[in-house]
Amino acid sequence: MEKKPEKRGMIDTWIDKHRSIYTAATRHAFVVSIRDGSVDLSSFKTWLEQDYLFVRGFVPFVANVLIRACKDSGESSDMEVVLGGLASLNDEIEWFKREGSKWDVEFSTVVPQNANQDYRRFLEALMSNEVKYPVIMTAFWAIEAVYQESFAHCLEDGNKTPVELTGACHRWGNDGFKQYCSSVKNIAERCLENASGEVLAEAEDVLVRVLEHEVAFWEMSRGGQ
Repeated sequence: MEKKPEKRGMIDTWIDKHRSIYTAATRHAFVVSIRDGSVDLSSFKTWLEQDYLFVRGFVPFVANVLIRACKDSGESSDMEVVLGGLASLNDEIEWFKREGSKWDVEFSTVVPQNANQDYRRFLEALMSNEVKYPVIMTAFWAIEAVYQESFAHCLEDGNKTPVELTGACHRWGNDGFKQYCSSVKNIAERCLENASGEVLAEAEDVLVRVLEHEVAFWEMSRGGQ
């Protein structure tokens, strides 16, 4: 009996359409350097500093997604998926603090760089009530999925990831986080199925903008702004 092909939704279509920027975000030179062991550890330290600040700004965004899931989805399971993601951010912040102590990072003195500030302003704009639920869920999926795909790549067969960086890779590259991202994607795809043409165009644009911000964040970690 032939296996039915997996149903492809709008997000898969958009990824195909914008493959170059998607690849730039999920296979960035910074990520590849971790996988092949050539990473400049000062770049990883910069990423650690900046991502800690980003995650603190990401918390209110996810809290907003949770509120929208309760109000706008019509599916109780949406709230449960998002709540799980929000709860995990507490562990994530504690992880950053532990890593920071290993790398002699004093987070209270870290200043957010331009790419970080721009990304957080973008998240704040998405928290507007005017942003439709399918759009915010598409953005939420993309933000999570880029890290999942990037760090999972650093754990694949043949990697030379430095031992001191494997903890970070496992944090986002593990199978549990992959399943979580899949659940978020399913929510977004369900919402997009019945969305208007205007909302679809907005969701596609937001997806691309997330990917652009992710690329800029990786670049910042390598010494850009």
